[in-house]
Amino acid sequence: MNTSSDLLVVGAGIVGLAFALQASRRGLRVTVVERDAACTGASIRNFGFVTVTGQGAGDTWRRARRSRDIWAKIAPRAGIPVLHSGLLLPVRRPVALPVLEAFMQTPMAEGCTLHAGKALHTGPPAHHEALRLDGVLAVLQSPHELRVESRSAIPRLAAWLAEEHGVQFRWGEEVLEVAAPRVRTARATLHAERVVVCQGAALNGLFAAELSAHELQLCQLQMLRVRPQRGFRLPAAVMGELSLVRYRGYAELPQASALAEVLQQEEARSLQHGIHLIAVQSEDGTLVVGDSHHYGAAPPPFALEEVDTLILRHLHRTLDLREAQVVERWTGIYPVSVQHDALLLAPDNATRVAVVTSGTGASTAFALAEDAFQDW
Repeated sequence: MNTSSDLLVVGAGIVGLAFALQASRRGLRVTVVERDAACTGASIRNFGFVTVTGQGAGDTWRRARRSRDIWAKIAPRAGIPVLHSGLLLPVRRPVALPVLEAFMQTPMAEGCTLHAGKALHTGPPAHHEALRLDGVLAVLQSPHELRVESRSAIPRLAAWLAEEHGVQFRWGEEVLEVAAPRVRTARATLHAERVVVCQGAALNGLFAAELSAHELQLCQLQMLRVRPQRGFRLPAAVMGELSLVRYRGYAELPQASALAEVLQQEEARSLQHGIHLIAVQSEDGTLVVGDSHHYGAAPPPFALEEVDTLILRHLHRTLDLREAQVVERWTGIYPVSVQHDALLLAPDNATRVAVVTSGTGASTAFALAEDAFQDW
């Protein structure tokens, strides 16, 4: 196995693979070193939901739009099915409607539609038949999102990078030291003109001092896989009202403060657990549902039954489900920052440390890698 490359990537999650893609497109020889035998972290423990609508204004929204375009191009080439597209966000509380109306006046609402009143029942039935419309005042519909199955898409993307782009992967090999052009692993000493470190939630190893200056912490989420009744079809990803006070594209609008006050009174336990509903559908018909958010330096690896119960309550309130059998449960951990949605650090001219600090790796990583190479 070759021990020399133009770019060495530490980490084979979505951020690392995004850098490998961008580097290989520029004709660079790329090596990816991953400490585990396969990607098992946050990059496969999520919705596979490439979210555009509702992302924070500025770089995050821009990166989400660009990353969505890249996903749309490479997914068929890599043999990754796009399972459905778009977003539906229904609201029932009168105080939530002004938030959506205000969002529709922003540039980020381009291409979106707000269905209200009679339009809820006269619009395209395929887009509303999966929803429980009793009491719904309006539904925000976005065409921008894509959904892939993360647990299969990430390994398939890695295989495609190896097969079609010549990216070399070293699995099950931990990087112990980076001093470009030398990289020392648990098995070998490698050489690369440039190195990018994409370690996700591993904040206390490589470049820990540089990362500590940004006051990062970890976020743990809980998620479920639910089997609905036979024949149930979700035409798009679905979110709920709690998303309007969590996603910055909505939450930073002045109208969101009144909604936040009402939700604090009516959904206090959900807010305490950082719950907001997202539901997407897999190829086998099951729904991936979540999620919650608990923060700390070392979140305990235990799932709470109360969290699952609350998530399922929001699910039943939003979708027209007669059955909802839980067939799988899991947790995931990713780094977060109160100041940044992503960090791109430069410890020296030959090294970059890339961390998505907002849980938007699948949605923004491809464009983050593009941004890094423009300035590198």
